[in-house]
Amino acid sequence: MKLELDPKTTALVLIDLQNGIVGRTLQPHSAGDVVGKCAALAADFRKAGAMVVYVRVDMGNFPRLPVDAPMMPPGSPPPPPEASELAPAAGMTAGDVVVVKRSWGAFETTDIESQLRARGIQTIVIGGIATNMGVESTARSAAGLGFAMVFVEDAMSTMTGEMHQFAVKNIFPRLGRVRSADQIGFVGH
Repeated sequence: MKLELDPKTTALVLIDLQNGIVGRTLQPHSAGDVVGKCAALAADFRKAGAMVVYVRVDMGNFPRLPVDAPMMPPGSPPPPPEASELAPAAGMTAGDVVVVKRSWGAFETTDIESQLRARGIQTIVIGGIATNMGVESTARSAAGLGFAMVFVEDAMSTMTGEMHQFAVKNIFPRLGRVRSADQIGFVGH
């Protein structure tokens, strides 16, 4: 079912489309497919006059907490700075908002909430990498803060198809609405 969103109160939030992440092997959608869908969505949002936000993680300053399955081996050097830069294919342009996070979710360590609220945003359309990590962490916080959520299933992916499907089928429908990129539209467009 196609959603007709109000571009004045809707923002597209794209998670971690950066050099150090888009080169990974992902499922069920390839990183190239996800980046392409996200860039196309961003262009559609800009054309409709809606807010576009790119969130990237500062990989060199991400906390290394004591965990059973670290993202990087203990004692390894931080990734080079270019790993934290947005991939050119992600389509970021002047006028888009860029938020730099130092946690899994975008709300904990940034000013994204105040930027969204200052523009009257009520609905967040979300995509990016990885479905069950950065996307889900950001979405849980956003929903908890009262933002309506729309998840673009074919504009996100993760390490395994099972991880992706679990979030899409069991978590996201309880936080918002799940649609494909071609099911997102704008009132009056």
